[in-house]
Amino acid sequence: MNTKLKSLFSILMITALCFGFIEIYFPVENYSFERLHIFLFNLCTGGTILLYYTQRKERVSKIIVLFFAGSLVYAFSAFLKIYPLTILVSILLFIIVEKIRIEKFSVFPADFFKSEVSVSQKFHQASLLCLSIGIVMASLVILNNEYFKLISMKMLTLNTFFLGFSFPLSLITLSLVFGMLEKLEKTSARVIMEICFWTITLGVITFFGFMLFEKMIPQIFVTAALFTAVILVFMLYTIFADRIQQKLFLTSGIGFLIFTAVTGIAYICIMMSEGYDHHNTKWLMQMHVFASLYGWNLCGLSIICRFDDFPIKMHSSTVIGIHWLTAIVLAPLGIFYPLFAIFAIIGYTFITLTLFFSHNGVEIKK
Repeated sequence: MNTKLKSLFSILMITALCFGFIEIYFPVENYSFERLHIFLFNLCTGGTILLYYTQRKERVSKIIVLFFAGSLVYAFSAFLKIYPLTILVSILLFIIVEKIRIEKFSVFPADFFKSEVSVSQKFHQASLLCLSIGIVMASLVILNNEYFKLISMKMLTLNTFFLGFSFPLSLITLSLVFGMLEKLEKTSARVIMEICFWTITLGVITFFGFMLFEKMIPQIFVTAALFTAVILVFMLYTIFADRIQQKLFLTSGIGFLIFTAVTGIAYICIMMSEGYDHHNTKWLMQMHVFASLYGWNLCGLSIICRFDDFPIKMHSSTVIGIHWLTAIVLAPLGIFYPLFAIFAIIGYTFITLTLFFSHNGVEIKK
């Protein structure tokens, strides 16, 4: 990926984080900066990087430029509540994602059921499919809530469904992880890899359904299954993946994913307890969200952007340490204390610029 693209994506990621704090300290009535924050990171940046990685062309194609421009229109029109424009643009985005997916794979995802197709490729197609489904579902929610009003549910809001745009990024990162385990494809471990694939992909969809219908106990069982699958992935990856620089960052990323599973289970259990107060658990939810977005997902996106550059010159352990400090301590505290928000933005800027712009060559130190 060339310097201009890396500059664009890094600036957009940092801007997205800034919007995440703006709503807390400079609220604007009737508008949700959190919505803009999520869309800029997951859809505009993450979605574009996913499609760019899928095409694997030296230059960015016109169709990906169109997707990026359309995603910006989508993000700001949804933020400003210009919903007719949002729905119109979502049609364009859906067509682009499906066109690229079909060119890479096929119309019907039959590869999911083929043993000769690698688990990495299955996760890759699942990420594209999840992105296109997420675009459609968000549009249907807008149509229902703003115009037709056919279904009335507490959780049936755009602010709930925009979280679904993080799933494609999780799946493409898992594709990277399993891509480093291809030597296990023809061993007995393949069965475990397949189980992980189906548990994670179906588990995420099932969990979202239970969340929508506010079924707490089933959410715990599904989250426990997801947690188990992630632990299995972590064990396979740490034992069998080659010891290269990318492994350090993806291992750290899986650590973030385990952390989000633990905090997710804890949050659901607290919600089911007597005397539950949303305000008393806000800190836990913020740790969960920041670890997912700016921990796990950032690891995957940064490796995609530097895919052909590794090894890169940096003190990997230091960068990973600052990354954890920023994602699970500074950023969540920034929601409550303005000074920590500034530290979080500085820390995140350092991490992003280091990951995106460190020179390629022999790594200084692990």
